[in-house]
Amino acid sequence: MRIKESAENYLETILILQKRNGDVRSIDIVNELSYSKPSVSIAMKNLRENGYVVMDKDGNITLTDAGRQIAETMFERHTVISSWLMYLGVPQAVALEDACRIEHVISAESFEALKQHVYDNHELFHP
Repeated sequence: MRIKESAENYLETILILQKRNGDVRSIDIVNELSYSKPSVSIAMKNLRENGYVVMDKDGNITLTDAGRQIAETMFERHTVISSWLMYLGVPQAVALEDACRIEHVISAESFEALKQHVYDNHELFHP
């Protein structure tokens, strides 16, 4: 199932915040993305209804298996693409911004070929 880019961004952000802080609440997402509280609230409701996240009684957000799979895919794509672009000499801010756009549109086949090429040809490259 293909989900919207915004949902992929939210799931990736939740994963990053979980790695960084452990527990994740809506306010953490608001602060991380600089989005409004109502926008994040609506997004979390949609993600819950579609089975990508669960929220406990204290407001802690956890990725479901389906949500984690999407988040990890986006995180890997972002990490590999941004690191590769920086390796090529692209300034960090530009590489991060470009990777954020590319990660959502690149096919799985193209990404795997890119990742394999990077690992095969750049011994010192480790995202």
